[in-house]
This record gives sequence, C-alpha cells and structure tokens, in this order.
Amino acid sequence: MISVGARASAGRRAGRRAPKPIDSQFRTIISPLQLNSRWGRRIYWAVLITAVVGFTLIFVIPLYWMITGAMKTGEEIAQMPPTLFPADPTLDAYVEAWDLFDLGTLLANTAYYSLGGWLFCMAVDVSAAYALSRLRPMFGGVILGAMLATLMIPAMVVLIPLYVTVVDLGLLNNPWGLWFPAAANGFNIFLLKRFFDSIPRELIEAAQIDGAGPMRVLWSVVLPISRPILGVVSIFTIVTSFKDFVWPLLVMSDSENMTLSVGLSQTAGMVPQNAIMGGLVVASIPTIIVFFIFQRHIMAGLTAGSIKG
Repeated sequence: MISVGARASAGRRAGRRAPKPIDSQFRTIISPLQLNSRWGRRIYWAVLITAVVGFTLIFVIPLYWMITGAMKTGEEIAQMPPTLFPADPTLDAYVEAWDLFDLGTLLANTAYYSLGGWLFCMAVDVSAAYALSRLRPMFGGVILGAMLATLMIPAMVVLIPLYVTVVDLGLLNNPWGLWFPAAANGFNIFLLKRFFDSIPRELIEAAQIDGAGPMRVLWSVVLPISRPILGVVSIFTIVTSFKDFVWPLLVMSDSENMTLSVGLSQTAGMVPQNAIMGGLVVASIPTIIVFFIFQRHIMAGLTAGSIKG
C-alpha cells in the first residue's frame, strides 16, 4: 500500500507546472535577455538609427542632387570639388528645360500611353487573375506556372522576337505597339490572384444565390473590395510606363510620338547640363504624384493575400 506521505509527494509533483519550451521566435543570435540589457538597447538603437539614416541618404541624395543641380549654373555644376548648395539658386533652368525639351508634348504623350497601358493591364490582368482564382479552369495551375515562368526570362531575350512581331503587325509609331506587350504581366496576375483567393467564399456564394453571374460577381463583389491591390498594380503599371526606355525607343521613333524618357535622351547632348537636371526633375514629378496618391494601398495590397482568416 502507498503511504500518505508518498501520496502527498506525488500530488505536489503533479501540481507543479512543467517548464514551458522556448518559443522558436526567440531563437535568434541575440537573446531577449541580452537585448533588454542596457548595452543591448544601446547597440540596438545605434544599429537601427544607422540603418535608417544610411538607407534614407542613399535614396534621397540623388534626388537632392538632381533638384539642386538644376538651380546651379553650368560653371558651378562643372566645378571641382562640387558644391553641396547652389551659390546663387535660380529656377531659370526649369523654364529653359521646358522649352528646349518640349516637355509639354513629351508629358502628354507619356500620360496618354500610360493611361492606355493601365486600362489594358487592368482589363487583361484582372480577368486572368479572376478566372484562375474563382472560375478554376482546367490546367489552371499549369497556366499560372507558365505565366510565372516568364518572369525568369530576361527582358532582353524576348526583345527581338517582340519587335519582329510588332513590325509584322504594322504597329510601329502606334500606341498599340506599347499597349499590347504591357497588357499581360505575370507578376500582376499573381498579385491579383493571391488577393482574390483571400476573399471569403461566403461573399461569392451569397451573390451567386442572388442570381449573379461570374461577370456580375467580379464587377459588384470582387472589384469593390479589391481597391488595395488594384492600387498597387496601378502604381507598378504607370511607373513602368513612365520609366521604360528601350521599348519606346524602338517602337516610337518619330519625334512627335516619343515618350518622356526617350525625348530627354535624344535631346540631352544639345542642351546645358543644368537644363538636363531640370528636365529630369520635371519628368519625375508625375510618378511621385502617383505614388503619393496610391501609397496607402501599397502595404495593404501586398500583404492582404498572404494570410487567410
């Protein structure tokens, strides 16, 4: 028989809580105990501030140098060592760049091409992503894999066959030569599909019970709640249209049809350097405006499809 003392000892052992295992999220190079110490906090903040300030300077200094370079004279830009601040800042280079580069025409052309490319991209990529996510066609996984495989191919590899195709179709110096190649983008389709996958199935089924067809579900249910990811895709499409150089250089060779990047490069050798800086500043303004309009959708759109709740 078991004695009373042995039973009490066993009860005390059973009442003790087993030690909790160390969570895997704390298994790092520096332990939480070291990080919470006085020197640990100092080193942490020193590394954090250094990284933030360093990366900020890396991205901001070129933009600052471009803006202030347009405010300098040609002699001051060529001065060695270069000056950090303009000695006599002036905005004359911006006005000169507007006239010499004909920036009004170039901006209008680029905005027109970007708007058309954005409309085609939305129509093609949203339809493809919705079909792969909700309509579930046969061999949908294979089709998506083939689309993603195109992202592994360097753009220069397909440049020649793409150019030959555009020539055969007679689309040189035609906006369709820019819009058709930009319509289908595997990365945009992947982002849109991931977001559509995260939409609760109950919403789709409720719309179908009410008699909505696939197109009605897309227009009335899916698109209204997909504004974050649509904003992200819009940023990517518009910024790509503004910064693209090689393809518009090949397709739009006429001076009256040139895009902003091509027009600046074609005229850069005949204008002063401060005017070139001014033209570059003006050329960067539209993309900055687009970013500030859609920037609140960037993180929401990129992370919304990563977690299903």
